[in-house]
Amino acid sequence: MSNPKLALFGGSKTIQTTFKRYNPIGVEEVEAAKQVIESGVLSQFLGVWHEDFYGGPKVREFERQCAEYFGVKHAVTVNSWTSGLVAAVGAIGIEPGDEVIVTPWTMSATATAILHWNAIPVFADIDPETFNLDPKSVEANITPYTKAIMVADIFGQSADMDALMATAAKHGLKIISDTAQAPGALYKGKYAGTLADVGGYSLNYHKHIHTGEGGILVTDNDEIAERLQLIRNHAEAVVGDKGVTNLSNMIGHNFRLGEIECAIGIEQLKKLDRFVQSRQALANRLTEGLHGLRGLRTPVVKPGCTHVYYVYPMVLDIEALGVSRERIHAALQAEGVAVSKHYQNIHLLPLYQRKIAYGSMGFPWTSDICRRDVDYSKGICPVAEQLNDSTYLGFGMCVYDLTEDDVDLIVTAFQKVWNSLDLLNT
Repeated sequence: MSNPKLALFGGSKTIQTTFKRYNPIGVEEVEAAKQVIESGVLSQFLGVWHEDFYGGPKVREFERQCAEYFGVKHAVTVNSWTSGLVAAVGAIGIEPGDEVIVTPWTMSATATAILHWNAIPVFADIDPETFNLDPKSVEANITPYTKAIMVADIFGQSADMDALMATAAKHGLKIISDTAQAPGALYKGKYAGTLADVGGYSLNYHKHIHTGEGGILVTDNDEIAERLQLIRNHAEAVVGDKGVTNLSNMIGHNFRLGEIECAIGIEQLKKLDRFVQSRQALANRLTEGLHGLRGLRTPVVKPGCTHVYYVYPMVLDIEALGVSRERIHAALQAEGVAVSKHYQNIHLLPLYQRKIAYGSMGFPWTSDICRRDVDYSKGICPVAEQLNDSTYLGFGMCVYDLTEDDVDLIVTAFQKVWNSLDLLNT
């Protein structure tokens, strides 16, 4: 019997309807938000040294519950994870011109948070299996000007924190964990994001738990926690009355998360374990279904780690397949599988290629604070570049509220395409 005709060539689509959008908001969140609205206290922050400097009751309750859940001394909420990254870089004491090593395989804010403080992003390459920072590449990029490492726990799995922390200790560096995509992931029994000097999670609408927008910073360091709170809430107006003497980076912002969002977050946090376990079960089902497809590598989960599958990442062996990623991507899309063929190579964005950030004259790279010519040319991160250019495929697990039947349809679509690889070469 001949193979079913590919949708790319006029056959029937395997997946006829769009999967249901992921929406973890339930009656508990609706009731929690309703109670806040009825209270009339939508925010209780004051940008001065006062008991309300730390926000209202729901902000403080959410922070206490996050600290307890993640097993840290301090949790600090912010109005977005981008704000969280900015606050984290400032809180660890980064100076203008300091270099911070960062991954190119992440959302752009991971690196622009460094630029916010007039520091210099330096891009290291990634591990080809986990897509996280490669500790060997980090080591190779350290200079006398390096002050910190910005780690992204990408797609839902922790980076190799033992190796990175050993490197940081060797060179006297701080570590920030951008664990936006991996709340609930474990690294050797501890939650990803909690092993660094400061880490945290995104509460954006397509993350595992969401409050619309928002972020949670976590740390065991008392001084860093205080500085995060100050940067979040108009530090310059607070430090005098609070008695803060270290004024480094005490330029404040309004990074405050509201009472409604925190009320929703309290209910969402209660469900995080269930959300994670459900997505892991679906990802495992997908992995089992795709097992044995020639030239397709499904996610690699490192020993001692768990994966929470914000994205289900795959890698193609183009030589083994004899078909380009573009043709396979087109065929899967035609079957109704919304796979992506690119992620990020942020070192190749115009910002870094032209070295223009503040103003039009190339600041900070052309200023005296930048002490060397930092290379952002294509070729500095060959693993990340090859993945982005020719071999990576990803499926956004957090975009949809998938069922087992949905996963089985995805598997059927992949099998259909793989059974007709020879036709994609013609």
